[in-house]
Amino acid sequence: MTKLDVRQLNSLALAYMGDAVYEQYIRHHLLSNGNIRPNQLHRLGTHYVSAKAQAAIIHYLLEKSSLTEEEHAVVMRGRNAKSGTIPKNTDVQTYRYSTAFESLLGYHYLLQNQERLEELISSAISIVEEKKGSNSDES
Repeated sequence: MTKLDVRQLNSLALAYMGDAVYEQYIRHHLLSNGNIRPNQLHRLGTHYVSAKAQAAIIHYLLEKSSLTEEEHAVVMRGRNAKSGTIPKNTDVQTYRYSTAFESLLGYHYLLQNQERLEELISSAISIVEEKKGSNSDES
């Protein structure tokens, strides 16, 4: 396998990896909490992995200055990446910020920064659950 120069990778490539990694962590989180019905798993999972949720997570991390300078640069590159496609369920801004979040996760995953990756994912889960709790009337 060729050695990747992660810092030179296209932001969309980082996001591609980050999306898969985050999805796996969320699925594990849901199963660990005893959620086992497939239709329930999918519905619950979307609370965490939707573009809207991911954009909210990255906004929170940016507002709280939770990212290093290097991470902030990765996020800004991810936010500015032009994918050419936008999902129908979201607006361009939301999609770009969700891509930024995924880029950050992909970046840490590919650099094998497991501890920081897990910190960010744990924060993301807490942020989503906190928001979900304050919006419980939406469920």
